[in-house]
Amino acid sequence: MRIPQLRMEATFAKLSISTEPAQLEITQPPAEMTIEQPKPELEINVIRPRLTIDQSQAWAEMNLKHVFRLIEDAAKDGYETWLSYVAIVSAQGDELMKIENGGDVIAEQAQANSEGPPLEFNIGFVPSPFSVKIDYEPGKLIMDWKIHKPLIDVKPHQPIIHYKQGAVHIDLAQRNSLRIDIVT
Repeated sequence: MRIPQLRMEATFAKLSISTEPAQLEITQPPAEMTIEQPKPELEINVIRPRLTIDQSQAWAEMNLKHVFRLIEDAAKDGYETWLSYVAIVSAQGDELMKIENGGDVIAEQAQANSEGPPLEFNIGFVPSPFSVKIDYEPGKLIMDWKIHKPLIDVKPHQPIIHYKQGAVHIDLAQRNSLRIDIVT
């Protein structure tokens, strides 16, 4: 005896998955930039050096004076000579007033008036050392820089973004089925 059999054949469902990848495109336009550098300004001031040489004392010691100074010195010497002469004459007059006190006043005065003052001799340098005066003022160089900052102008641009969204497609590639057969 044969027993009937059931034969079952099943197929499973199959899914198909397909994807479209997302696309992202970014472009960055370059920024617009302008840079301007103003030129620096330089101002230079010079104070010139100064050399002063005064040799008037040396010329005076060599008796090579200016005419106005010669006149001034002669007037000064004449006045001093006159003052000393007045003092001597006044003193001699006082001595003569007191002649009765004794002594040989007239002979002494005659001898003093006939002789000049004793001459002095010494070593001398004409002109004397350091009679030429030298003065020096150093010069100066003053530099004034005026530096200007650069003028920078930047105009940035926003990035351009293109985005295409991706997708996932799910389909039924094969349906499930169950087939049952009776085999005798």
